Amino acid sequence: MKKEDKDIIIANIGDTLSQYACVYLTQTAGLDAAKTSDLRRECFKGDIKMLCVKNTLLKKAFEASETDYSGLYDLLHGETTLLLSNTGNAPAKLIKKFRGKNDTLPMLKGAFVEETVYVGEDQLEILSNIKSKNELIADVIALLQSPAKNVVSALQSGATKLHGILETLSNKEN
Repeated sequence: MKKEDKDIIIANIGDTLSQYACVYLTQTAGLDAAKTSDLRRECFKGDIKMLCVKNTLLKKAFEASETDYSGLYDLLHGETTLLLSNTGNAPAKLIKKFRGKNDTLPMLKGAFVEETVYVGEDQLEILSNIKSKNELIADVIALLQSPAKNVVSALQSGATKLHGILETLSNKEN
């Protein structure tokens, strides 16, 4: 491959990386064609981009990026498949779902999520439990609304009780 072609590929990988906040490095070697196609379909449904890349070209794209991916350099050996997403836990959940109960592939090499590097297969459970930004915002809003709802509920129940007492007293006088 000519150097010019490599430079174009590195630039394309870099452009793609810049569009996503989360980068997962996985190993899919060992999946047959049918399972690989199924994985691609699941990625498409989950708004996850799947790329198979050469490690040397990926490392050069990482180095050219403004984001510090240096924690992932040691993982660039063997076959590497990228799963890219803007939701931190989506690829981890996809991997767990795709594996089912018996399969061990795709295997997680590492991930770069929310400016943190996660290395190793044992991090999959942690990554799948990370809440997305939208989920965290929803939790905070629910927590903030809870006291206000309690006050409104107390005021409404108090008004109902007061109305009941006044009605009972008015009926007794008759």
